[in-house]
Amino acid sequence: MGKLAAINHPSKPRGLFDCPCVTHYITSYHLWYLFDASSGKMGKYSDSDEWVDVVPIPQDDGGPNPLAAIAYTEEYSEAMSYLRAAMAKNEKSDRALKLTEEIIRMNPAHYTVWLYRADMLFSLQKDLLEELEWLNTVALKHTKNFQIWHHRQVVMSHIPTLPPRETAFLALMFAKDAKNYHVWSYRQWLVRHFSLWNFELPYIESLLQIDVRNNSAWNHRWFVVFARHTDPKKHSIKNGDADSDVPPEIIEREIEYTKAAISTAPQNQSPWNYLRGVLRKKGMGLVELKGFAEQYADLEKEDEVRSSHALDFLADVYAAEEHKERSGKALELLARRYDPIRKNYWDYRRSLLALDQVSA
Repeated sequence: MGKLAAINHPSKPRGLFDCPCVTHYITSYHLWYLFDASSGKMGKYSDSDEWVDVVPIPQDDGGPNPLAAIAYTEEYSEAMSYLRAAMAKNEKSDRALKLTEEIIRMNPAHYTVWLYRADMLFSLQKDLLEELEWLNTVALKHTKNFQIWHHRQVVMSHIPTLPPRETAFLALMFAKDAKNYHVWSYRQWLVRHFSLWNFELPYIESLLQIDVRNNSAWNHRWFVVFARHTDPKKHSIKNGDADSDVPPEIIEREIEYTKAAISTAPQNQSPWNYLRGVLRKKGMGLVELKGFAEQYADLEKEDEVRSSHALDFLADVYAAEEHKERSGKALELLARRYDPIRKNYWDYRRSLLALDQVSA
């Protein structure tokens, strides 16, 4: 048998497995296959001179008959057994770094492996720009994996200046998926970390020109415009209250920009929500844009309503003006004709006005 052949014996393990550092992990009832004993086929690491000094630590699933053992591949199980051994010794080496790369290739969601890899990168003083290049290939293959982007953030936090190709790579990621939450979250961190406030807005506008319905881009615009005026240690930009630190000319610019965006796609909910937020930041009521909203939803011309979101906006405007009947009519139009899928919600909103029920 090979040097790492598994044993199946009801008594105490013998030979190599009699070592105290191994028997801690292996009970007398475990059956571990570190290579295919029947065929004599050795594993990638068990047959490698580079790892000859390492005693692998196999997975403990809880006894000989685990309730829900995960069916790992032999390749992955072997790699992880060697990684456990390396981590147990807190090994920081090129071979261990390469081992994390192999495991990430098989399982890019293994958060512990990413943390161990980052620790080794810094301890070994590796070229972090090379790490970013490697990460690019991994991210393009696994576009919705958040561990990749957390690792990228950790690596980037140790780089003093923004790498010249970083924003180009993010643009490539957005070209594949313009609403990738993990990439947007990372980009927000990047903007704040490197103070990219003055350079970010033109890029966001280019994305909205391509797709004015890109709700992720609208969300990022809010961050870029307002987060720079907010101390993250004291306040959150999610607070919609009036903000005196935002220059009034910025507020006016955002109102006009959003109105123009609405004019191109009145049924797009994102700019309507954005507009509400900007008005609250200024301490303005929705009433101040009543005339604008009525361009898209005239209650006297029910057949010509161009935006259900304008109706929603106007329902709040009329309620603020104590015009309950007009507010109720806007909500009734939404329930009956322009957004019947949410009829119960609009009926509930109308019930808050204490108006008579409208028959179906």
